[in-house]
Formats: sequence, structure tokens, C-alpha cells
Amino acid sequence: MDYYKNIKAWPFVEAKKLLEKIDNIEGDNPIIFETGYGPSGLPHIGTFGEVVRTIMVKNAFEKLTNNLRKTKLICFSDDMDALRKVPDNIPNQDKISKHLGKPLTEVPDPFGEYASFGEHNNNKLKSFLDEFGFDYEFISSTNYYKSGLFNNTLIEILNNHEKIRDIVKPILRSERRETYSPFLPICPDTGQVFQVKIDNVDVDSKKIFYVNPVTNKPAETEILNGNAKLQWRADWAMRWKALSIHYEMSGKDLIDSVRISSQICRVINGTPPEGFTYELFLDENGEKISKSRGNGLSIDEWLHYGSQESLSLFMYQSPRKAKRLYFDVIPKNMDEYASHLKNYTKIKSNDDQSVYDNPVWHIHNGKPPEKFPEIQFSLLLNIVSATNSESKEVLWGFLNSYYDSLTLNENRDAIDNMIGFAINYFNHFVKPNKQYRQANQSEEVALRELLEILNKFEGVTDPEIIQTEIYRIGKEHKFEPLRDWFSSIYEILLGQKDGPRFGSFVLIYGIENTKKLIKDALAGNLVVSS
Repeated sequence: MDYYKNIKAWPFVEAKKLLEKIDNIEGDNPIIFETGYGPSGLPHIGTFGEVVRTIMVKNAFEKLTNNLRKTKLICFSDDMDALRKVPDNIPNQDKISKHLGKPLTEVPDPFGEYASFGEHNNNKLKSFLDEFGFDYEFISSTNYYKSGLFNNTLIEILNNHEKIRDIVKPILRSERRETYSPFLPICPDTGQVFQVKIDNVDVDSKKIFYVNPVTNKPAETEILNGNAKLQWRADWAMRWKALSIHYEMSGKDLIDSVRISSQICRVINGTPPEGFTYELFLDENGEKISKSRGNGLSIDEWLHYGSQESLSLFMYQSPRKAKRLYFDVIPKNMDEYASHLKNYTKIKSNDDQSVYDNPVWHIHNGKPPEKFPEIQFSLLLNIVSATNSESKEVLWGFLNSYYDSLTLNENRDAIDNMIGFAINYFNHFVKPNKQYRQANQSEEVALRELLEILNKFEGVTDPEIIQTEIYRIGKEHKFEPLRDWFSSIYEILLGQKDGPRFGSFVLIYGIENTKKLIKDALAGNLVVSS
């Protein structure tokens, strides 16, 4: 492991912590990584992010151990949890509201596709994970409870009932302290999960005793085989032991719960897993994203406007920093992925450890593609913006006029996907907000000089030559700061606040097309057309 000690990438830092903790574990049993998912609403991108990040740690661990330790990823669904609130973003809400309080696998699917709402959401998540090619074992809480696979650990919870109550009670409000029990009986008549005071427990008969809130009569329930479930902190601890979990990360909002669940796990003679606390994703308004509210950004939505790799890069970067998760982060992550991949191809042949600090190693599990399109997504987006075209063929025409056929053919599928993403993004987010403006007097003088200079660039293939001249014009016309000159170009010619390196734009869009764009802007045609 000394060979990797200087690697600063956070998945390696986490993997080294885990290895130090379990290094003395003997035998051939796999090291188990877990992610948990509560299917009370449609899976959001935060759920996906936890899986992606856990896989990155798992991959780093396998590298550290040279694959000498078996590993396994478990994706666990808490689908036996009760539906406490009808999500805002589902159909047939009146129908679903009649099943409040029942386990999610007993609530009808509002979409009419599966046997239950829980099964629908489970399959939605699995389809995303499969699309990314992840290797995982999916476990349903309902299946494990009802099949008896949790029975032995449930008995240990029952045997330590009062100790667990004493651990949890200090964090509860006063009215809940006296009624709290780790067990939630399930009504055999209504199927509802009861959150009631447990009056007594019988270790020998494996039963709990309470007053049925529907009939107001004394009732008893055996805790085994899915007749009862655990409150979630005890449930978390129970499955850590039952499934022999070695590593699980969680959000900043669960720090106290991790502490409580770890105490419970130790009480039942289990070992809490190594953990990692990540910050939460925020929506466009800076609020925490929620499955039940459906705010933020869905996985489907990101993949309509950007690549899988750009989404994985977003998840990799700064996991301990709260990040705004909205559509406007997609172009930046598309371009940054391409930049990281380009850097990786330069260093990978040198056996340089810096490959492990490059995000693409983690995104592709050490096997990034050898070829990459040297075309910025933001540049494509602005070609779409300048042409207002929804035709891939038209956009390919611009690329064919500048790039050599070998470069394009080697990356044809990736480039074609990028063009599709650019068209989708433009239509939904750029086009509705385009706002051209007329050039003021000083801007008009500078643009006329740019128009004149473009005549000298016929046959030029280096965008930096054009970029240098654009810089010169901005300086000579005393734009302060210089970025105001480029902002003027984007606002006047493209109707937006920012854009690509204009030298590259000119070469791909074409000298004559750019000249026409400037002439139309100076004549006021673009302001009229917008």
C-alpha cells in the first residue's frame, strides 16, 4: 500500500481508511460496501450519487489490495418502510392516499406498471444502475424481513430492547421518549405499520405487546418473518450486522443517526462500518433536494442534456462541499470531463501516480477511453445558438468544414451524442432566454474593426491567432476589464451572457458566417428577430 500513500484523491483516502480497519480480518468472505435507498418517492440524483461514489471507493480499494480481497456492493432498498406522505410528483394521488401507513411494497403503483409503488421505484433505480453498467446486488428489505433472513438479528434486538431504548431516548422529544420502541408491529388486518407504545416484550415467545390503535384493544405480534419491522435507526444497525457491512457513506444530515446506529450495532455485538459523510445537493433555490418533493434534477433529465461521464464527474468532485444541482451545471461538467480525459491520455503511459488523482480514472475504473473528441461542448452549444438549428446534419457540416475526417471518425458516436445534447440543452434553456441587444457606439467601432480583421484570416487554422487579434482589439478600444469586450460579443452576436473562446467559434462556424453574423447584429437584424 506504500506505493499509493501519496495519492490525494478522496476515494483512495477512504479506501486506505477501510483497509486499515479490516486488514486483520481473515478468511475469504468479501468486503461488503452498502448503499441504502428509501423508495418513498421516485429515485433522485442524490441516490444515484451515493452509489457512484461508493463504487469509486470500492474500485480504489480493489486497486490498493491488487484485487486480492473479494468485494461486493449491496444496494439496499428500505421498501418495507411505511408511506407517510404522498409524493408531489406522482399521478393518482387520491388513490395512493388511501394506503398511507402501509409498507411501500403494499402500496399500489400509481403508474400502473408494477405490483407496488415500492417495486416501481426499485426497478426505476435498478434501470439507472444497469444503464451505467454497475456491478451490484440488490436487496429488498421486504424480502429479507418476510423470508426470515433478518430473524436472528431481530432476536438480538429484542434481547437488548431496553438497552436500545436507552440509547435512542435522549435524542427524542419528551412525548416520544416514554413510548419509543425499536419495533413497529404490522397490523394483520389493515397492513399498516403501527408506531405505538410497546407495553411489554417476551423474549421467549419472540412477541411484543401493545394496544391496537384501530380497535383500541390489546394486541400481540411475533417479531419474526415480516410481522414487525424496526424503526430506522435500529433497522440500519440491524442490517449492518446481519449483512456484515464494512463500508457505507451517508449525508451530513445523518451524522447523529450514524452515531446512534453505531451504538446499537455494538450492543447487538456487531461492528459498525467505516463511513464517509458527504454534503447534500441543493436545488436551484438552495434547498435540499427531496424524493417526495421531486425538486432538483432527476437522472433522466441530466442524461437528456449531458453524458453519463459528465454526471459521474459531478458526483466525484468535492463530495464534502454542498453543491447546487441544477441544469446550468451540465455544460461545465461536459467540458471539464473532456479536459480531464485529455490530461489523462498525456500521463497514463508514464506510470505516473497522478493518473489516480485524475477523475476519469475513477469514472471509468482505471480504464478510460483512449480517444476523445477535442471539441468543447460549450462550443457546440454556441454553434447551435448561432445557427438556431435543430439539425444534426447541419451541425456536422460545420464540424466537417474544420476538423479532419480522421479526428471526427475516431470519435463519431461521442460527437454525435454531444451534438444531440447541445440541441436539447439549447432548445430548453438557451433559446427561451436569448436576448440580443444593440451595440453601443464604442462596441460598434470595435466590432467593425473585428469585421475588417476577419478578412485577413482566410486559410488560418489556428484559433489562437484569431483569439489574439480579438484580445488586441479589446485592449486598443479600452474595454476594462477585458472580459467586458467578450461579454459584449456574446450579448450582441449570440444573445447570451457568455460563450466559447471566440477564436475557435469563428473557425468552426466559418469566417463568412461570422462576418454575416456581425453585419446582421450591427444592422439591428438580430434584435428584431429575437
